[in-house]
Amino acid sequence: MAKATAKRDIAYDKITAQIITALESGIVPWKKPWNIAGGLMPQNVASKKVYNGLNVLLLGCQDHASHVWGTFKQWKEKGGMVRKGEKGTSIIFWTFFPKKINGNVVLDAKGRPEKIPFLKYYTVFNAEQIDDIELSDYMPEKVETPEFSPIEAAEKVVSEMPNRPVIEHGGSNAGYSPSLDRVRMPQKEDFHGNGEYYSILFHELGHSTGHSSRVGRDLSPTSFGSESYSKEELVAEIAACFLCSSVGIEQTFDNSAAYLKGWLKRLKDDNKLIVRAASQARKASAYILNETAKEKEVEAVKEAVKEA
Repeated sequence: MAKATAKRDIAYDKITAQIITALESGIVPWKKPWNIAGGLMPQNVASKKVYNGLNVLLLGCQDHASHVWGTFKQWKEKGGMVRKGEKGTSIIFWTFFPKKINGNVVLDAKGRPEKIPFLKYYTVFNAEQIDDIELSDYMPEKVETPEFSPIEAAEKVVSEMPNRPVIEHGGSNAGYSPSLDRVRMPQKEDFHGNGEYYSILFHELGHSTGHSSRVGRDLSPTSFGSESYSKEELVAEIAACFLCSSVGIEQTFDNSAAYLKGWLKRLKDDNKLIVRAASQARKASAYILNETAKEKEVEAVKEAVKEA
């Protein structure tokens, strides 16, 4: 029994670590107002069955366009080979064993064997991580998506941001990497609405202002639920609110309210936290909007008018 408990704890630890790693890298899998892998649920390559429960979240953390996953053995049976250097994703699976005492199966009140749930984990790989297969066979069918219509005022904000980080589109995750000073976004057409695209982009640009070459904040990796992590998310989210408001977009704050609230519950009471976060968010949005330069331009015009 102790051995089974130890194995179960290992499974729990692996899954928890996987989610924390995703969260610390800026990926919040349950906050995705865009279509993932063509809107299809993750599916097993051998059984064709869709994954469910926590496995949907675990696989949703990964940045792959294919919805098809399989173990090393399953891909090998399909003629494929896991590409060298690729890391797998841990998923969970429950099995049930008959409960025994002194070697005898324990029966319930109805004479049926009592069962003990046992958590196991498997490592799976996405079709995009596999060589020697026809990748197109494992990609979601192209679905018609609404045409993206750029919002001129929002595009202007992005294009005029000073010292703007690199913005790349593709994959199924949004996030900002401080080490690469790079923002990753899904394709614009994958978002549920134009406003939601800019809302997420503004959030990630808000994070980017913490880089030492801009406003500067502590962006070092921190544990999920810590005060600094929660505060940084608040800063980025409030900055996104400011930016959306400046261009007339209704910000999708409801999408993030639930997980922000969950983090804040873990913090010690601090009635100044939101004030400090809002203050830094104002600096972040002011930087993105290049307000200092604009204020200087206005002052220059005023001086020119006075001299005239």
